[in-house]
Amino acid sequence: MSGGGASVGADEETRLRQAVIDTALAMSRSGLSPGRSGNVSCRFGGGMLITPSGLAYEDIGPADIVHVAGAGKADQAAPRPSSEWRFHLAAYHARPDRHAVVHSHSMHATVLACAGKAIPAFHYMVALAGGSDIPLVPYATFGTGDLADHVARGLAARDACLMAHHGQIAIGRDLPAALELAQEVEVLAEQYFKVLSLGPPALLSAEEMALIVEKFQAYGQNVQRQRRS
Repeated sequence: MSGGGASVGADEETRLRQAVIDTALAMSRSGLSPGRSGNVSCRFGGGMLITPSGLAYEDIGPADIVHVAGAGKADQAAPRPSSEWRFHLAAYHARPDRHAVVHSHSMHATVLACAGKAIPAFHYMVALAGGSDIPLVPYATFGTGDLADHVARGLAARDACLMAHHGQIAIGRDLPAALELAQEVEVLAEQYFKVLSLGPPALLSAEEMALIVEKFQAYGQNVQRQRRS
């Protein structure tokens, strides 16, 4: 296995590789991202560990998870990394406080993204993504630097965004947090999709959403304490 830094031991690297697989399997089995779509990574050393390109999650082992260095160089002895490795790396560069990325093609988030719709403050739970909306970033061809730039801008002040004509991406302090947020984004996308069928939605004020963001930050601290206990 490739190393990501002298301070990270082999046992910890193996644990993280398995955690990436477990998260990808949970994403797929929950229906969040069908088939081989979507990808998962976690920060590792100065770079990241990411799911490989084109391999079914059920068939991969820890050695198949690819180490990509911070400058974008992948382990040549490993399978090719996900074609979306660039926007994963861009997310880590944009948000040094976040350590995991989950990207999925979940049904309702993708429907909204293809319709060119962000998710506004129709429900207070939108604040879980860190602000008053879940933004939509512009379309660019998958795997490109342009898409990575769009994602980095979308995540600069949010923990999730929709990607036009593509899907959604969520980041977190760790893999469970990123996966949980991706699942919540899909729930909100489905709710918003249904609200739109009734007409233009009533939205919460910016002041109320700022208050909710503050409350969620305190809630998140309690979740982190529980995970460490």
